[in-house]
Amino acid sequence: MINYLPLDAITPNDFIPILNKPSTRQHLIEHAPFDAQSIKAWVREKRHIDAQDGCLVRAVSVNNCLVGWCGIQRAEMGVELAIVLDNTHWGLGRHVFKFLLLRAEQLGHQVIYLHLLHTRRDSRFLTQRARRVFKTHMLGECFTTYEIKVGD
Repeated sequence: MINYLPLDAITPNDFIPILNKPSTRQHLIEHAPFDAQSIKAWVREKRHIDAQDGCLVRAVSVNNCLVGWCGIQRAEMGVELAIVLDNTHWGLGRHVFKFLLLRAEQLGHQVIYLHLLHTRRDSRFLTQRARRVFKTHMLGECFTTYEIKVGD
């Protein structure tokens, strides 16, 4: 069973093994590995985002085991979805996506963006749902961006 928990329900250090895992890091913008201090700052930042109107950030757990995080957050292009899962649970991505899309609709969003780093292959699942698929450049990296109408 998948649960979506507020970040304050999770001990920050519990995110470190997932976020520092090479299979996770290869699909994220390059940054220094997390330590006890930087993970607290990261959680604090995500909790701040979660408190913003129209945003949501949740830890993802399966059978009471933390497997990642997800969110609806404001970004350069508008509202974006973020899904970061431990590679042992990548198969849950579609379920997490559908949860976020439903929540985006409840929050009143009309369009969302999902950016996959160039290290990821294109997603047929996302392409079928997207109004547009295009390349973007942010923070020195290339992404495949999916523009998805909420409520379809």
